[in-house]
Amino acid sequence: MASLRTQKLAQPKLNRLRSPDRRSVYWLDKLPSEKTEPTTKVELTPRWLELCRSKKFYTEVTRSPIWEVSEWALRVIPSQRLCSLARPRAPAAGWEPDRPLLAPLNRATQTAVATTRICHLAQPKRRPTTDDSGPKTRPVSMKHSSSKASAHIELLSTPKQDHSKCGGERSPCWPVSRAARSCKASLRLLELSVPKERKGLFEGYDPYIVSRAARSASASSRIQELSLPLPRKCSSK
Repeated sequence: MASLRTQKLAQPKLNRLRSPDRRSVYWLDKLPSEKTEPTTKVELTPRWLELCRSKKFYTEVTRSPIWEVSEWALRVIPSQRLCSLARPRAPAAGWEPDRPLLAPLNRATQTAVATTRICHLAQPKRRPTTDDSGPKTRPVSMKHSSSKASAHIELLSTPKQDHSKCGGERSPCWPVSRAARSCKASLRLLELSVPKERKGLFEGYDPYIVSRAARSASASSRIQELSLPLPRKCSSK
């Protein structure tokens, strides 16, 4: 078997360049013949043929609104229910006919004399206008308002005085005391004056170190119960 496989692999490969130029996988040695008919034929189902047909418009002859009454309809006797339904419905008990738009005025209204209050209310309100063409309103005198606000304005216009204990502005340069110059910093101040060392997020972190509290901790009964395997997964020997 190995020799047959070796002989098959030892054979040279075919030269594909000697084959004719096939521009499409569907072509053979020559161009395909031109077809005038469609390549596919669609067969319609009976339902599609029925839907393709044009709709028929039925023209009905309009009947006359006047038709002959049959002989049986002329001889029929209406029942009491039909007679009760044929009667027109009576209006409600509290129904009144439509009131006319212009009610007639009585003599007292026609001969009434308006009072001074009604005449005063009947006059239109005067609104101040900025146009010169409109009616000019009387300017309001500001004597009373100015006299009332003059004392308050004078009080606000007076500047505030400095406090009696105010020492004035302090000089930006002042002498340093002898005690401050001869002072020695304590160990705590030197410790606080040292800048903090900024470390990375996980720099110096050992995940395998167990804390002292974790080593001396004792599991509760609930944790021991949860740590046991499920009884259905335990194989009985």
